[in-house]
Order: sequence, then structure tokens, then C-alpha cells
Amino acid sequence: MSTTALQIEVAPVERTSPKKVVAQPIALVSPHSWATMARLGWSMLFHDRLKLAGTLVGVVFAVLLSNFQVGIYFSLLLRNTMFVERAGADLWITPPGTVALQGGDGTVPDSVVAVARAVPGVEWSAPLLMGAASVKLPEGGQKPVMLVGTELPALRGGPFNVVAGTPAALAMRDAVFFEGSRRELLGGLNLGSVREVNGHRAQAVGFTSGLLPFGPSYAFASFDTARELLHRSNHELSYAMVGLSPGADVRAVQERLRAQFPSQEVLTLAELKQRTIGQVLRESGIGKSIGSGVAMSVLCGFVIVALTMFSAVIDRVRQFGTLKALGATNLDLARLLLVQAITCAVIGVLLGETLVAWFLRAIREAEQPLTLPPWLMVATLAGMTVMCMLASSLALLRVRRVEPAMVFRG
Repeated sequence: MSTTALQIEVAPVERTSPKKVVAQPIALVSPHSWATMARLGWSMLFHDRLKLAGTLVGVVFAVLLSNFQVGIYFSLLLRNTMFVERAGADLWITPPGTVALQGGDGTVPDSVVAVARAVPGVEWSAPLLMGAASVKLPEGGQKPVMLVGTELPALRGGPFNVVAGTPAALAMRDAVFFEGSRRELLGGLNLGSVREVNGHRAQAVGFTSGLLPFGPSYAFASFDTARELLHRSNHELSYAMVGLSPGADVRAVQERLRAQFPSQEVLTLAELKQRTIGQVLRESGIGKSIGSGVAMSVLCGFVIVALTMFSAVIDRVRQFGTLKALGATNLDLARLLLVQAITCAVIGVLLGETLVAWFLRAIREAEQPLTLPPWLMVATLAGMTVMCMLASSLALLRVRRVEPAMVFRG
């Protein structure tokens, strides 16, 4: 432990005789100072490197596990809302009861597209077909895909994240874009490969990347090709997309469209995303599983940090007794432990987030694109700080029982 500056206050000397002198009181400099306790806390913390390493292991462990759990959670939600976000529509006209874009909630008449274009505040509207399809494999068997049909030439609704081919090629007859990460599963697809989709000939003219929801991967075709492959009748759509004019009020246009289409639902982008997330959480149970994983990782980190800090106090109990003998109160020692807890939290979070970022770059792939929002680091720092502060309370209970007299015991 580093030496702390001391101030010797000399009391007036009462001389009743040449040999009699009154004892001089000794006190810490600013005994209730945060700065003094911070310097002492840092000195004690970094002096015992082994205990510091043990505490940081607990924090880093909690950061790694909790961040990976949260990263998986957000990536799964992103995979199921990415189509809605990237389609570019401000409003969606859907069949009643739609909770997610899966193509199985019914249909809407194609007349809604033309009618919606005439509504004030609407800049464009476009039809969308969506439905389950099966790709026949060369070696036998089938693989499912979610086929999306979009209107040429605008192709609002996809394809997105194109890595091979050009979307304009969808104007060709029987042309389809497939997910690139599923090429091997679909029988070694390449540009120009021919497959049967729902019993119809289809040719791969391009590939996308990372379009993998919970279910089958997305495949894209022109509106007419998708109608044929999905066996949909004329004058029926899965959904209608609506884009607003610059400066138009979303809620106002939504109410106008609802008045025009009382038999359909008109949802904003945010409302449709919220419904999709709700369905994923209800049906998959990932909310409970991820939450349990985060709780267990934080609990394990808490135990490691608490035991390490308590052990450090036991090893330095005589030094804490010395501080009390020099005038430090329990509140002063609580400040010292608090500074140590915050220091461990900050260093541990920085180390943990660095490792998380490194691992994310190492394992990132289309199958499992881990996603960590920027605000998560701030939330992690706050959470780990609270965890370390709570863990230090166990050590504080031991410090409160330290008596100054123990310094003079053998």
C-alpha cells in the first residue's frame, strides 16, 4: 500500500512543568476526501495484481457471455424484420390479422394499388406476392424457400444484398434470385443453373447474401413469374406497399388509406416490425432463453467479483485497521471500495468489448450474423458497474467489522 500524505496538527502545549507535555493528535489529510480514498483504492488495487486479475476475469466473463447472448437475440430479430426494413415502404396494406410477412395470411385485391396511388400524400404504391415454394434438388428431395414476387422495373421489395447477377435479369422468363449461402443446399446452384420450383422450370440469374429469416431463405422473382410459380390467381396480392411523398404525415395518410380500405389493415413500418418481433418472441421463446442466459452470465460474474474483492479485503484487513486508526470512517472505506469497483468495471468492460469485437469479426457469417447495437457498450458499462458495486458490498460488510485495535495485536 502506498504511503498517504499525513498532516500532524500540533495542539497548544500546556506546560505545567518543564517535563509535562500534552499528546499530539494525528489525522489523515482530508479524512473524508474522495480524492484521498481514490488514490488509496487504486494503490491497493494495482499492488495486488493477482487479485486484480481475478476480479477482471469475472467482469470480462460476464461481458463476453451477456454480449454474445444479446448479440444473438438482436441478430435473430434483425433476420426477421430485415425484409420490412429494406423494402422501402412507409405503409403496408395487408390482409386482416397479419402479424408478419409470411404470405399465408390471405390476399388483398390488386385494385388497392391503383386506388392507393390516388390518395393524397402517397408518392407510389406497388404490389407484392409472397409465399412458400419448394425447390427440387438434382439428387432428389426438395428444399423450401420463401418466394417473393416484385413488380418490374422498380422492383420494390427486392432483391436486396445482391452479390451476383443483376436485378434487371428478373425480366427474363422464369428467372429467380436465390440466397447465396444456400447454394450448396440447393444442389450446387450457379448462375444459369436450372431447378424446378413448385413444379415449374426456374433459372438462377443471381444471388443475394444474408437474407435468412427464421424459416426458409428468400428467393426473388418478377411479379408475373412469382404468380405462376405460386399458382396465384389474377387480381390477388399478398400485400401492397406504399411510399409517402416528402413531408407527408404518416398517420394522416394511414387514416386516409384505412378509410379507403376498411376490409384491410394499414400498418406503418414500425407497427409491422413490432408485430413481427412479438410473433418471434411468442412462438420461438428466444426472449426467455436469451434472458436466462444473460442473467446466469451476470450472476457468475457477480460471484467471481464478489469473492475476489472479499478475499482482497481479508488479505489487507490490518491495512484497513490502520486506516481506521488514522481516522478513516466506514464511509471513507466504502468510498475506497466503490472506487475499486468502478475501476474494475471500466477496465473489464473495455477488455471484454475488445474481445467481443474481435470474436464477431472472426465468426461473422451469413448463417449467424451477430449484431451488437452501439448503445449496448454504454448499457454494458452501466450494468457491470452496478454489478461490481453490489459485489463490493460483501467486502464492505467485512470492513465495517474491522477494529483499529487489531493493528496492535500480534
